[in-house]
Amino acid sequence: MSSGLYSTRQSNLDTTLDLKKLKPYGDTMNDGKVQVSFTLPVADSERATEAARQLALKMGLVEPNVATHIALDKTFSFFVVYGSLKHSIDFDEIQVESVDVNVMSMEETDDFIRENFGRKLRVLGASTGTDAHTVGIDAIMNMKGYAGHYGLERYRMIEALNMGSQVSNEEFIRKAVELEADVLLVSQTVTQKNVHIQNLTELVELLEAEGLRNRFLLIIGGPRISHELAKELGADAGFGPGKYADDVASYFCEELLARQQHKDN
Repeated sequence: MSSGLYSTRQSNLDTTLDLKKLKPYGDTMNDGKVQVSFTLPVADSERATEAARQLALKMGLVEPNVATHIALDKTFSFFVVYGSLKHSIDFDEIQVESVDVNVMSMEETDDFIRENFGRKLRVLGASTGTDAHTVGIDAIMNMKGYAGHYGLERYRMIEALNMGSQVSNEEFIRKAVELEADVLLVSQTVTQKNVHIQNLTELVELLEAEGLRNRFLLIIGGPRISHELAKELGADAGFGPGKYADDVASYFCEELLARQQHKDN
């Protein structure tokens, strides 16, 4: 403990929360304690460890401590570094565009659909493009759901079809037209070289080219998807990590109703 990494006796440390100078919390307010991990393309050695420490200094860590260094093979090494971040941010100035919705339970959603639409809502989902991962779309669509949140297939008033992974955008659109879907859900897990951006842009452009964009409510999701990004790409909404079927269902129920009421007026 001589390094003071987790000491509460740091000199001149103001422990009063100030949202205009927000810093990470370790075990004391404003201590700025963080843990970072990364790989360097060099062999594990004392020089490599020093390189990791100096990189941490350039990241803004004060008194960085390389706690772990492991040789991955002859030319790559993995590091875990602890330290105190000297930087802070003004939390009050942060503005984030997000989906603002009153989240309903599965039972409440079924009642909402029954009372306001009088029929089942049709939802089509897939991981489109070359993305072979289904964990995201399965968490939202499959009956068992994820983390205690049932998927859309379990809802009595939702007709949900999960097409799985590696579905071409053209095939996805054809199926949406065939089913007369109300909602399209697209999951993108692979994001290397922004392949998800390219694929989603292509999907939106195809829908627009065929005059179908306004026919469906388009929702996209994935580990690097935000509502702001979704809107920029031309989708109606975006959901990232920590969102479940009830979040998505609550959104599209309220949005479809709002559009129906606007159309009726």
